[in-house]
Amino acid sequence: MANRFEARKQKILEQLDAPVGEYHDLSPKGSIDEPIRTLIGEINDLEGLVTTSSCSGRISVFLEGRKGEIEGDVSAAEGEDSRAGPGGKGGGGTWLFISHAAVDISNSSSPPNYMSMFGLENITVEEERAPGVSCRYIHLKFEPMILHILSASMAHAQRIVTAALTAGFRESGAVALGSTKSGESNPMIAVRSTGYSFDSIIGYYDEEGHNVPLVDVKYLSTLVRIANERFKINAERIARFRMALLESYYPQTASGVSRPGWEDADARKIRKKEEGLARQRALKNRNSQEDTVAECGSTNTDNVDGMFQQ
Repeated sequence: MANRFEARKQKILEQLDAPVGEYHDLSPKGSIDEPIRTLIGEINDLEGLVTTSSCSGRISVFLEGRKGEIEGDVSAAEGEDSRAGPGGKGGGGTWLFISHAAVDISNSSSPPNYMSMFGLENITVEEERAPGVSCRYIHLKFEPMILHILSASMAHAQRIVTAALTAGFRESGAVALGSTKSGESNPMIAVRSTGYSFDSIIGYYDEEGHNVPLVDVKYLSTLVRIANERFKINAERIARFRMALLESYYPQTASGVSRPGWEDADARKIRKKEEGLARQRALKNRNSQEDTVAECGSTNTDNVDGMFQQ
């Protein structure tokens, strides 16, 4: 009979195996992000691990929800949460833009129209108004990968945490231990890092329903370039995390190719050092032999000259 972890993993895998048209999760996009789809599959193939939620990293523009109940608000009357939380979520908050890949800015002759792309309206100077105290702000954010992994034991959880910290996801750790009366423990580990995320206010939602920008296009372009650089850092850390985690389970297949002669980092360092010493010895021996040949050639020449002089 399957234990609690195995039963839950089986259920999650069945959901992930659903056809594309039928699968849907709670993320804004409703599916697994393409940049980490392979990683998710590899983790779920490991014994004692299963992913429960993920985001590969994203640049987004988000309009905060309502910060207070509005008189006559239909959603409040229907029992829905009409007030946003501390981060602006809820209360009718809206995603104006989301991308899980760097924004393409390669075409310098026709740069992106960031105002339109991010749902902002070109308001002239005469129309600009200062935002009120309770206004809804518009945020441009970059958020690195976050990955939640359910583990079958503390030993499995420790492998995840070690790989995550090694890769640079410094805020990683257990967010739930999942202990039961029977003594079974299924820790939930969050792989995450906030060190290279950012959140910048770029506009607000006015009383007339306009998304008013607080910054110009040049500033938006700067934020996009910064976010694109952060995507590179994010991809590098994801790759390091993948290698470190897979090496802790199956060293011979960590690179995706089974190699009988696979060696870990310490073994490779020792081998490289030995190869370097061997090359130095070979070079020294060769130089010594060349010196010997040169000396012999000089002696023979002297003898031949002497014979002719006689």
